[in-house]
Amino acid sequence: MQIGMLSAYLAGMDEALPRPPAAIELVALTKRYASGAPAVDAIDLRIAAGSYCCLLGPSGCGKSTTLRMIAGHEIASDGDILLDGRNITVLPAAERGTAMMFQSFALFPHLTALDNVAFSLRMRGVGKDERTMRAQELLERVAMGPLADRKPSELSGGQQQRVALARALATQPKVLLLDEPLSALDPFLRVQMRAELRRWQKDLGLTFIHVTHSQEEAMALADTMVVMNKGRIEQVGAPREVYNAPATEFVARFMGGHNVIATASGKVAVRTDQLQVSPAASVPEGLPGLSATVTDVEYQGTYVLLGLQAGDAGGNGAVSAMLPEALFARQPYALGDAVNLSWSPGQAHMLAA
Repeated sequence: MQIGMLSAYLAGMDEALPRPPAAIELVALTKRYASGAPAVDAIDLRIAAGSYCCLLGPSGCGKSTTLRMIAGHEIASDGDILLDGRNITVLPAAERGTAMMFQSFALFPHLTALDNVAFSLRMRGVGKDERTMRAQELLERVAMGPLADRKPSELSGGQQQRVALARALATQPKVLLLDEPLSALDPFLRVQMRAELRRWQKDLGLTFIHVTHSQEEAMALADTMVVMNKGRIEQVGAPREVYNAPATEFVARFMGGHNVIATASGKVAVRTDQLQVSPAASVPEGLPGLSATVTDVEYQGTYVLLGLQAGDAGGNGAVSAMLPEALFARQPYALGDAVNLSWSPGQAHMLAA
């Protein structure tokens, strides 16, 4: 849909795009419950204006609690939340300038797509004609205009997500919060909707904060990844930086694609595709390495994934190596084979103690 199809309501939003939207800043933000360790433990974070930020981590790491505190659906125990320099920590959700897009989409089953989008405007006292016009234009923006009269049960998962997005945009938020919005979709649609979310974020120029437990999803979407563990932030950076230079052992293991190897100078992370494998009788000269035994061989099409058990004084255990299919064809390995593993010093990233 062309922007020219929108009314002055959306045109005003588009004209504001060159001016950076608000950024979120968290200062010593903490959430404590009645018992146990803090769910979120005094985190500091600044999310750049107009960026796509993904909060990433395993279940229970504090990412969803952080998102709900930003939204105003959880009360912070301590610390501050700033939006565009304004402290919103204790403001009601409706007064913060944020909007939430839920994992379940949370559409009213008895309302049409149009009425779902118009609902929040109705609650704010916007007149019927104006809210209908705004809702229709927002549905047009997400390519759902022709389906405005359908109820959620008559829409696919991807179509329901578009309606949920249009509803979130109805209040003209400065920051859009997304709580695992793709987890309910099938794998094919999930990939398709990733591209659409990224396009919408760029077109709108808003700050998106997206919670996910999927490393692949975060790397595909984010300008900034925030990896969380046990209520704290382990690392913040661009996806390429976090993947290639994990700061801690947790990040290296959680992001996948890395081996954590104990060396004389400390623990290092070596990517599986940069770990060299050679027969036990052939030891590359001048390279750090260790001996191992092949425990698994998985053909993956363009590459073969070797599972290996490395045993040495450093205490290394299970590691893996990704070999290009052509390389494996020239030098195949089988279960039980003794091999040597090596890597170039420049490909080993030292991890924090």
